[in-house]
Amino acid sequence: MKQDIHPTYFPEAKATCACGNTLTAGGTLKEIHTEICSNCHPFYTGKQNLIDTAGRVERFQTMVKKTADLKVRGKKKKTDTKTDESPLDNQKKLEKIKANLDAK
Repeated sequence: MKQDIHPTYFPEAKATCACGNTLTAGGTLKEIHTEICSNCHPFYTGKQNLIDTAGRVERFQTMVKKTADLKVRGKKKKTDTKTDESPLDNQKKLEKIKANLDAK
């Protein structure tokens, strides 16, 4: 392995955000300056703004709502159409089909 090719590692490097938050982390620089951190990032703070000029987010949200409504309606229909009769075995099904053919 070659000697003296790796940068110096600082295990107690100070990372400072533009919002004023400071962290201690390992790095190759003594001081690290960042523009955004977990304290001020919109995703983590819940202040996320979606920039949407074409209305894509709204269309997506309405599509998700429609599919959820269809799933709920589909489940309700399936439970409403159930009968209390037990499923027929093959012999009874065959007899029922023969009776229908004879009736015609």
